[in-house]
Amino acid sequence: MASQGERLTAAEISRLAGVTRATVSNWRRRHPDFPQPSGGTEASPSYDRRQVEAWLDARGRLPARSARDELRVGLREPTQCDVEAVALFAAHVAGFGKKERDKIAALGDDELLGLLSQAASSTGPVERSHADVPAALLRSAANVIREEGPLAVFDVLEEHSEAPTGVRGLHATPPVLAEMMADLAVTGGPRVRSVLDPACGGGRLLAAAAARLEPGAGVHGQEYRAVTAALARTRIADESPGPPADVRTGDSLRDDAFRDLRVDAVVCNPPYGDRDWGHDDLAFDTRWAYGVPPRSEPELAWIQHAMAHLNAGGLAVLLLPPATASRSSGRRIRAELLRHGAVRAVIALPPGLAVPYHIGLHVWIFRRPEAERPGQDLVLLMDAADEAVATEGRSAGRSEASDGSGLHETILSTWKAFTTSTEFSEVPGTARAMAPIDLLDELVDLSPARHVRSAALITPDAALRHVTELTERLKTDVADLAEASRIGPWAAAGETGRTWRSATVADLARGGALAVHRGERAPTAGVPLTADVADRRVLRARDLVDGIPAGGDPGELQPAAPVVIEEGDVLLTQIVGPQGAATRVAGEDDAGCLLGSGVFLLRPDPERLDPWFLAGFVSAPDNVSQATTGTSTHQLVATRLRVPLLPPEEQTAYGLAFRRIHELRVSARNAAERAEETAELLANTLCGGALLPHGIEPS
Repeated sequence: MASQGERLTAAEISRLAGVTRATVSNWRRRHPDFPQPSGGTEASPSYDRRQVEAWLDARGRLPARSARDELRVGLREPTQCDVEAVALFAAHVAGFGKKERDKIAALGDDELLGLLSQAASSTGPVERSHADVPAALLRSAANVIREEGPLAVFDVLEEHSEAPTGVRGLHATPPVLAEMMADLAVTGGPRVRSVLDPACGGGRLLAAAAARLEPGAGVHGQEYRAVTAALARTRIADESPGPPADVRTGDSLRDDAFRDLRVDAVVCNPPYGDRDWGHDDLAFDTRWAYGVPPRSEPELAWIQHAMAHLNAGGLAVLLLPPATASRSSGRRIRAELLRHGAVRAVIALPPGLAVPYHIGLHVWIFRRPEAERPGQDLVLLMDAADEAVATEGRSAGRSEASDGSGLHETILSTWKAFTTSTEFSEVPGTARAMAPIDLLDELVDLSPARHVRSAALITPDAALRHVTELTERLKTDVADLAEASRIGPWAAAGETGRTWRSATVADLARGGALAVHRGERAPTAGVPLTADVADRRVLRARDLVDGIPAGGDPGELQPAAPVVIEEGDVLLTQIVGPQGAATRVAGEDDAGCLLGSGVFLLRPDPERLDPWFLAGFVSAPDNVSQATTGTSTHQLVATRLRVPLLPPEEQTAYGLAFRRIHELRVSARNAAERAEETAELLANTLCGGALLPHGIEPS
């Protein structure tokens, strides 16, 4: 029997052959000579590598082994020491010039191990000794770096590294947030010549900040785990020219690697809800200038840690959960921060922008007070929770824009106006500048919505115009709904109901009646798209759920083997929600867009299948239920869906009926949304004094 290092899982076979997992499963079923499992379990078998490679080679399916493949082979049975060593090595080599990188793979074993020793010694204390790491493993990593760059090494390590434990470093800062926070950090304060991220994770936020600094600026970071810290060093070296970043390993709160460092700006997306942050060990720490953080408030510890590293007047920009602004246990510390003039802004973000996706996070901006100006500066409270965003989040039911530029621009322009103009007071319904004394009540609740939405939104004349326009549009939507409800007539199918023979989507695909595609992300970020698809929008799963046009950015979503949607394609979400699988037939607006991750596309042969007939039956609740797997997350297996075998004329009749049902749903949704919008505006304008009810004369 093959050893573990000589076996491949189905997922590894799919990567080796450059096909999907479904294709590998199909080979197993259809080809009797496909190698039999040599290990694993019944649900997750593994196969002898040599047998699989011979089988693929005989069919011309075995590509030349890449540098990545060689590294994967070297990591077939990795220890955490091996993973850490490769990460440290890649981070060290990332700082070399291209000519130096090209020569590394040709070095002798002792020289490669010497580079590893240099890498380990330059990062501070590491958890393990790397004396037993094979030089061949480092040479494989060097080949990947030469061909694809150092970040590609970490793509392979992600497949083999141990899953992180606890709450530290679980989620990277999304690019749209990293760019926004970096811009805020370098705007509205003194010139920034140094930056620190004390919980830098993979370095995306720190790299964004470093890219905005002048060459020669100091870039510092600390991360709990050595592998992730190495990724941060690599990312910054790859994306931000200049001196190497000083990224060290360790627990920033318990063992601050930069105890005496003062910088002009701090950026940080700290771990949330980590009650094991060191409360008992750090009770008398000198960093707690505004009060000892409660055990349940680690975010207040991170705030004061960031403040302790700022030069006078420097800014700290932190991404924090909304409870930080309102929890009663943090009231005293929030009050002290306000009294000393340390809080500059609290900005509420939309849900779905970052993990956890169901919560709208807050961006806080702090300043280390200068001289004697306690509490004299205003505080910006901004509620951007209703701004449109576009990320890979999961905020179902929200209409979101195609990229984060609108949100970014709105927040940055408001912040610039607040910091540069003495006349700034508010943006009605969005932002207010408030004196700290006005926020020091019994709650000290700094939630932006609590203060911003109390402002009058519009003038009485504008309110009347807006209400009148919405009411007219509501009447139109209601009329459209009434027209869409005139569907039928229907006829009873007899005493027992109609039955028919059916076939699965998989059967129909094998017979050529339709083709099945599933949107997937590219395994490696940053691979440029070809010119013919680079400017097309991506249809995401939430676009189907929301019933809106495609809104994804192909550069950010990185579709793998892009599939261009055609008019008449049937689109379904892979994740099945409470309302089933969101489905629609692609129209003119969808045609030409790219298929996004988590979306199935069924492309019927128009000579054999009516698209509306197909869409109606594959989205039927019973059909979807029988083709769904999973417990906590329900995922649709599109090939298991069943379709009645009916003649073309009957398909057309069913298709017309399903199309009218779809139009009824769309009309009902539009009317409901317009009614809710009108009702909310009326309630707000009446309560705000902009409008008067019938029977009351203006005073």
